[in-house]
Amino acid sequence: MSREPEFRPHRVAVLALDGLLPFELGIPHRIFGRPKDAEGRHLYEVVTCSIRPPGPVRTDADFDIQVGSGPEALATADTVIIPASYELGPVFEEGVLTDELAAALAHIRPGTRLASICTGVYVLAAAGLLDGRPATTHWADAERFQRLFPKIKVDADVLFIDEGDVLTSAGVAAGIDLCLHMVRRDHGTAIANEVARRTVVPPHRDGGQAQYIHRPVPDPQQASTTNARAWALGRLHEPIQLRDMAEQESMSVRTFTRRFREEVGVSPGQWLTQQRVERARHLLESTDLSVDQVAADAGFGTAQSMRQHLQTALGVTPTNYRRTFRTGSQTDVQVAGRT
Repeated sequence: MSREPEFRPHRVAVLALDGLLPFELGIPHRIFGRPKDAEGRHLYEVVTCSIRPPGPVRTDADFDIQVGSGPEALATADTVIIPASYELGPVFEEGVLTDELAAALAHIRPGTRLASICTGVYVLAAAGLLDGRPATTHWADAERFQRLFPKIKVDADVLFIDEGDVLTSAGVAAGIDLCLHMVRRDHGTAIANEVARRTVVPPHRDGGQAQYIHRPVPDPQQASTTNARAWALGRLHEPIQLRDMAEQESMSVRTFTRRFREEVGVSPGQWLTQQRVERARHLLESTDLSVDQVAADAGFGTAQSMRQHLQTALGVTPTNYRRTFRTGSQTDVQVAGRT
């Protein structure tokens, strides 16, 4: 009689560097510290480590933090996350690792998933892990980052980029989006949504969404597109025309489209597709509806249309997506690529 494999949570190591931003350091602990399986077991174990033996690490605030693990913790990690730091020295100025940092990174096992938040991307870049690949960082720093690392394809217009084994994100809140994305990739939409609900943040912002939105908070003297979005979310299964959404706000199509992009960062059509993809993912994970039924309920009309949109957004077919997340296994297909 075969024995079930012993349960082991996915181990996330967060590398704390001098000059770190306390907010960004706390993001992985908040997001990965929440998910549990049906038996109440934590799906992740999060450990903070330093490039030196256990001890204090400076922050950019008026306090230090005490880190209990040294660089050897990186050797035990399944995922390593590098938050932003304002004291990267030669890494930031010259694009080269210090001997101490290089020695610490050498502990990381081949195949470990790597991720950065904001300027943490400089560490991955200086280590040569992003050459020839797309990456992102905070929009205000992207031009300088591109000059320092010309072999990297810098995209300053997105929240995060998922290259499968290496993920990079923009600053602060985009780090939350990135971590939620990894939870969703590992365990599906339902668990990621529960984490987002407990953290009181949006459950999903697409990685390709713009970092910098011209008017993220609507002028109180001007009309918003909030009601139109709520109206559309309640009828995703129906055909929705741009003029229908504009009518909810008593705007012309032209004015509505401009205001929508200013507030959300993408066009109404792109936003609708994102919401329908999310709806399809939820139904594929949580119901036994046929692919045709899911396509209709999510508003794609046909299974072929949904298949094309999921393939573009996630790199997988509806059937493979369902097989992966209904079984809780990542062995059949890896949901990766830039989304």
